[in-house]
Amino acid sequence: MDYRQLGHSGLKVPALSFGTGTFGGGNEFFRAWGHTDVEEAKRLVAICLEAGANLFDTADVYSNGLAEEILGKAVEGKRTEVLISSKTTFRFGDGANDVGSSRYHILRACEASLRRLGTDYIDIYHMHGFDALTPVEETLEALDSLVRSGKVRYIACSNFSGWHLMKSIAASERYGWARYVAHQAYYSLVNREYEWELMPLGIDQKVGALVWSPLGWGRLTGKVRRGQPLPAQSRLHKTAD
Repeated sequence: MDYRQLGHSGLKVPALSFGTGTFGGGNEFFRAWGHTDVEEAKRLVAICLEAGANLFDTADVYSNGLAEEILGKAVEGKRTEVLISSKTTFRFGDGANDVGSSRYHILRACEASLRRLGTDYIDIYHMHGFDALTPVEETLEALDSLVRSGKVRYIACSNFSGWHLMKSIAASERYGWARYVAHQAYYSLVNREYEWELMPLGIDQKVGALVWSPLGWGRLTGKVRRGQPLPAQSRLHKTAD
């Protein structure tokens, strides 16, 4: 397995990682992706580790937390061998503060993810999307406190625009806070918008790229054929491209 340095950090990650959106199938949306249980997850983790792919990506909203729980059980006894990436920002609960990137939500969400994962630290913790209602300074100060406490090793973002990312980098540099080392973004041969702004920004600012859905929602796997109905997962996102 080829390992690459993640952005402007000393962390090395494998060229291929494993996403756990298929773990759990806890609601209709995620059941269309899959419903991997603990035993199957253990088998998949073992296959990945044998091949040298030790980065596993999840999020609190994947199957309402079930994906994190299953991943945590699947890597029991292997925590020092794996890198875990998780995310928060999207709604997780019915309360007014159960969504977004406020200090209140981030700290509560991180503690909950740690419990579900059965670990005391997350290697890469992402803001799953940009919260335009919360000052970036509040978000980044909260993330910096998590890094300083040891509960998070590195911070990253996901689904940001170029100005979202650059504004956040500028705030981190201004106040000496932890800086986003990576951006998780959609990029594939069927959608190359990442190349317009985010790729040159990432190169200039040394922000690593963690690509989600590099096979274009399954379109590039060979299972999608001209003149045939799209598989269930692809139908969910038929307008994404």
